[in-house]
Amino acid sequence: MSCYLRHLKEELAAANIQLTSANRRQVDQLLHQLVGVPYKDCSAAWKKIKEELRGEPERRAEFVAHLRAMWAASNQ
Repeated sequence: MSCYLRHLKEELAAANIQLTSANRRQVDQLLHQLVGVPYKDCSAAWKKIKEELRGEPERRAEFVAHLRAMWAASNQ
């Protein structure tokens, strides 16, 4: 399981995701999908996530918006 999730508290909160032990895997899978990295390649996923979050504020907002939409779609 990805240890990088602890670094994403602000982004997860902005995406209306409350991380729990029950949904950690689902959130991790969504993040891998969002950045286009095969699941369980956590170091590559974290690298891509950091690239997204270090970018322009609009890029960060877009990342959070996509995550929020993916989360909502996966929990319908």
